[in-house]
Amino acid sequence: MRVALTESFRRSYGKLPGEIQEKVDRQIGVLAANPRHTSLRVKKIKGTPGIWEARVDQGYRMTFAVREGIICLRRVGLHDPTLKRP
Repeated sequence: MRVALTESFRRSYGKLPGEIQEKVDRQIGVLAANPRHTSLRVKKIKGTPGIWEARVDQGYRMTFAVREGIICLRRVGLHDPTLKRP
């Protein structure tokens, strides 16, 4: 699948440490190739129709929506703050 980055994703990505950015890059590749890959642990975010979360690592998550076959990455960061404003 194709992946598009929102401006909010770009801003939050730019604030991440370099080692986390590398993990995000890898997980974006996995998401594009197979959104159901087990390492992503993809699940819907309660109370936000059409928005999903994917795991970057134990402490970091990224959120996304799928529109017309395109994965639109919305935010990335630490688990709790990212999921409060997906």
